Amino acid sequence: MAAAKHHDILAGLIRLHILHHAAEGEFFGNWMIEELREHGYRIGPGTLYPMLHGLERNGYLKSRTDGAGRRARRHYRATRKGRDALAVAQAKVRELFNELDKSR
Repeated sequence: MAAAKHHDILAGLIRLHILHHAAEGEFFGNWMIEELREHGYRIGPGTLYPMLHGLERNGYLKSRTDGAGRRARRHYRATRKGRDALAVAQAKVRELFNELDKSR
């Protein structure tokens, strides 16, 4: 997949993917990197963690730290605002998909 060439467009889809999983339950960053990789997104920690921190700063995610030192792991989950945003985005993605599908 040539996703790396179109990162600026696909970043929104990556954020939606993150919100989707955060609404289902907690996850940690390395798991999300692997999950995204399974869907063809090749992003590393230097891209993912700023996204996660931005989503948290904007109130879409909440995190907690488990463990200490090098063993510390930050777990993320969706807030109510994040779940609400995901519901709005799902409707918009369906609408866009239907429009794109008609143009085939």
